[in-house]
Amino acid sequence: MNAHTSPRRRRRLVGGAALATAGVLVALSVPSAAIAADGDTTIDLYDVNDFHGRIAQSISQTDGKPTPRDGDAAGAATLAGALEQLRGPDPTTSAFVSSGDNIGGSTFESFIQDDQPTIDVLNQMDLAVSAIGNHELDKGQDDLRDRVIGPQGDRNAQWDYVSANILDTATGEPAFDPYAIEEISGKRVGFIGATVDLVGQGLVSPAGIEGLEMGDITTEVNKVAADLTDGVEGNGEADVLVLLVHDGAESAAATDLDGDSDFARAVRDVDPRVSAILSAHTHQTYVHQAKVGDGPATRPVIQTGSYGFNLGHVQLTVAADGTVTSTVAENIRLVDGTFTPDADVQATVDDAVAEAEVLGAVELGTVDRDLGRAKQRNGSENRGGESTLGNFVAEVQRAATTRQGSQIAFMNPGGLRADIASGTVTYKEAAVVQPFANTLVVLDLTGAQIRQALEQQWQPSGSSRPFLKLGASDGFAYTYDPGAPAGSRITTMTLDGTAIDSDTTYKVTVNSFLAGGGDNFAAFKQAAAKQDSGKVDLEAQVEYFRADPTVTVAHDQRSTGIRTTATPDGGFQPGDRVTIELSSLTFSNEPDQGGTVTVSAGGKELDRATVDTTIVDTTDEQGQATLSFLVPGGTTDPATALGRAAGTTTLAAAVAPAATTDEPLVVTLPNGQTITLAVTIPVAAAVDPTDPADPTDPTDPGTPGTPGAGGDDDGAVGVDTDGDGVVDGTVPANAGGALAYTGADIAAPAIAAGLLLLAGLVALVLARRKRAEREATDLTD
Repeated sequence: MNAHTSPRRRRRLVGGAALATAGVLVALSVPSAAIAADGDTTIDLYDVNDFHGRIAQSISQTDGKPTPRDGDAAGAATLAGALEQLRGPDPTTSAFVSSGDNIGGSTFESFIQDDQPTIDVLNQMDLAVSAIGNHELDKGQDDLRDRVIGPQGDRNAQWDYVSANILDTATGEPAFDPYAIEEISGKRVGFIGATVDLVGQGLVSPAGIEGLEMGDITTEVNKVAADLTDGVEGNGEADVLVLLVHDGAESAAATDLDGDSDFARAVRDVDPRVSAILSAHTHQTYVHQAKVGDGPATRPVIQTGSYGFNLGHVQLTVAADGTVTSTVAENIRLVDGTFTPDADVQATVDDAVAEAEVLGAVELGTVDRDLGRAKQRNGSENRGGESTLGNFVAEVQRAATTRQGSQIAFMNPGGLRADIASGTVTYKEAAVVQPFANTLVVLDLTGAQIRQALEQQWQPSGSSRPFLKLGASDGFAYTYDPGAPAGSRITTMTLDGTAIDSDTTYKVTVNSFLAGGGDNFAAFKQAAAKQDSGKVDLEAQVEYFRADPTVTVAHDQRSTGIRTTATPDGGFQPGDRVTIELSSLTFSNEPDQGGTVTVSAGGKELDRATVDTTIVDTTDEQGQATLSFLVPGGTTDPATALGRAAGTTTLAAAVAPAATTDEPLVVTLPNGQTITLAVTIPVAAAVDPTDPADPTDPTDPGTPGTPGAGGDDDGAVGVDTDGDGVVDGTVPANAGGALAYTGADIAAPAIAAGLLLLAGLVALVLARRKRAEREATDLTD
């Protein structure tokens, strides 16, 4: 392996000294642990990871006061000011380094300018060396080599990008510099880079890394460590080794270092001569002293969170005999106002923000109708309501992650901070909708875990918002019973008309906030596998408009509340009353949604009702209607129907019409959207529905099928609770007839036929056939 001492570092030493002497320096007290003995040398390393272009400050507010939270950004100027203060007047005794993802996944002011502002401010801060993160390759290896690293011009990164385990497929050798040597406090410090598995986790576009392959982190790092310490002249000998690895623990718990992940194995098994491990990628905040192999020795393993919320600090002491020990390992908080922002870096940030305002006025495309968040009655935002904006953003994010196999996407309502008006959409308008620059993550979730996530829309008791409605992507739909007990409210789920199977694994896209269990959606955090898509939410929206600048907004309901009369044993029979209570039929932010909802079976309308569009605050229950009818073709005597429901059998109730077919109930909404229920009723076959003499014609005011005729309208049925044959009480309407599908209009007969195979439907048909056979046997005995 050839020696590598970058000429970039020589230029930085001059620039760094000028920056330090020009700035305002604040004297710091030296920790007692950092005081070196005679002959000892101290080396201070300051690091960030996953900066992601957060050049502008972004601090959370509570009641108008700064309330920093994990994920906030101190801003490049504050980071620069902290480095000036902490490094002191002599920059040769310390180094500023990074564990990768400096660019990519950036906020608007950097993203819209291809992250040039981020490169500029990191150059100003004298960044010395960085691992290559997956986001450095968002635009492919050629962009990283030719533009970001480039020919060492003023607009290129003036630091070294290193990775030992991104290999050239043809040669098996590192495709980028595997390490860089920096002289600090008179010692040669070898920074070895490593990168999370780009290929196995689908983190970047395959086309962008064609000809590259991933080597094992531990194996490849140890090769470099051996070369840097083998004593062979010309191999870039190092006095101290430090690993900058763009991979990390999944949580802040020290036990995460005991597993069998690539990162955990590297922590244990990387060459003992590596004195510190500065990690990244998982956006966790931790400082651990981790065991090296099976011996008693330890070394610091640190990650700073993300976005410049913290600045990592590791101090290494080199004894006269060459022994290296860690004397300080800490994360220094940057977001609480302790450090004075650097004026020069702030000027660079201000220029970038101003330019972003100009670029933000550029038109992305158009939308044919308003894309809005759900509203309360007073016009304020309702995070508990389904919205066209939430569903649109979910679909955008699913479309952006099809390369990772995404089938479904969900969007949290709190991540939507502004509406989009109909007409022209600009970059800036798209940016303010999702200002958090969350990355998109593709999760492996079972159908049961998806159901659990939807159940978690009902928030824990005491939450400030009792319900948080997830936006859902095209093709996914579900039904729920708003009155059911917690944990059993979701009744059916479908994807493109096919029932979601509890045991099947699906690819589900969410943003990084939800992937971490944000807003109490713990089910997402339990995913069997997670893939960072390499896309930030705003970038996904920009790409969506570029692919189709003229967007037609979908206005179908992705979820509908439903409660039906409990299905009797053996299924509904002629003369039975069926009541369907519907909710969530309209969007609170959409005008002109009133109208009539109908229910039919076998093409025969059974009832219709006007939709109540009154907005319901905090939940998604606006758009309500009740449908009630008697199953046609039998007696209208309520006592007979109640007796059959209670378990008694009469000849009139047992003998069905000679020719009937089991037909599902189909609800049609005012917008034409149809909902097929997993509930069937017997419908007379081969009957002319226009014949006024037809006893099952629901248009005949004298027939049992007259909408709303007879019986109670509360959906309750009588039951014999103690088995004595007497009706003792009632069972309220429940989800015995849950939705089998909601989504786009269903007109094709083939699609309608396919819906008959949905969850629960076959079982109902078989049950009815078995009952008919049993009753026929009884009559012949």
